Amino acid sequence: MTTHVLTERNTVAREKRTPQQKELAKRILEAYEPTDVGEVQDALKDIFGPLFESMLQAELDGHLGYESNERCEKKDDNRRNGYSKKTLKTKGGDLPIDVPRDRDATFEPAVIPKGTKDVSEIESKVLAMYARGMSQRDIAATIEDIYGFEISSDTISKITDRVLEEVKKWQERPLKAFYPFLFIDCMFVNIRQAQGATNCAVYTILGYDLDGKKDILGLWISEAEGKHYWMQVFDEIKARGVEDVLFISMDGVSGLEEGARSIFPDTVVQRCIVHLVRNSVKYVPSKDMKEFCATLKKVYGAASLKACQAQFETFKQKWGERYPGAVAVWERNFSHVEQLFDYGSDVRKVMYTTNAV
Repeated sequence: MTTHVLTERNTVAREKRTPQQKELAKRILEAYEPTDVGEVQDALKDIFGPLFESMLQAELDGHLGYESNERCEKKDDNRRNGYSKKTLKTKGGDLPIDVPRDRDATFEPAVIPKGTKDVSEIESKVLAMYARGMSQRDIAATIEDIYGFEISSDTISKITDRVLEEVKKWQERPLKAFYPFLFIDCMFVNIRQAQGATNCAVYTILGYDLDGKKDILGLWISEAEGKHYWMQVFDEIKARGVEDVLFISMDGVSGLEEGARSIFPDTVVQRCIVHLVRNSVKYVPSKDMKEFCATLKKVYGAASLKACQAQFETFKQKWGERYPGAVAVWERNFSHVEQLFDYGSDVRKVMYTTNAV
């Protein structure tokens, strides 16, 4: 019995995080780059404070029957009446927030009831709402779970709209004027739409500024690729303040290079070497994989362009007859390998792969 109890406890201790939770944690780390536990807690406070305040504002909207600054006929004389300060106790310490008030003092918030200060138990659920943010239905369901009782669909809709407003602000926020490096990578996800689930490509664009700090410029969802699509993406980036980009590292996305240069004519577009390796080894059986990759590394890892070109000839002679499909991947893209040697080794290390995404 003791063994069974210990096994059961260990199973609970090893409970895995969901992919959404891991992705959220990754984004927080990239955005804030915390170096200790204190800085992690500060990052979480930045998230929870505005979120709780937005939810309270949405509740007051439902209580009064109109939104802030909305010009309409009011159902009674009750109006907004400023804010009161409140300090919540969270797992990360004290969190000050502004709680909206009404003139008649009849507003009874449900998400943080009067007299309640400890909200540590609902933090994980709030994070789940952020992590599951693709669908309004999912967000509404999670908020309803946080409340612990049924609330009107109108209230849920108002709260959801408040959260989505924050997302929209992030999507449209101004960007820096200059990024030395942009990295573009894609993942495919199933997204629920009116006609059912659709497999869509979600493109992430990650930028490095002059101080080496990372910034996710945005996420773009597309069911198709092409020059005109990427022209629109880079034109949006330019409209948000980006004036110039030195290097763009990407996989072989159709039309991306042409679209990027239409908006940023002087940018250097680099194929991701790691993706080229993955594309080529698909043609190589496992028994030769290790040797094939070792020979290939001498090509893109050479000390100079001349050495790279010499190693490429050796590579083709050794593997061309056995695995022509694998070698053809590199023949079609060798100009991108040669292009790396136009720059110093420090720059090459940064731009040769999109793995930063």
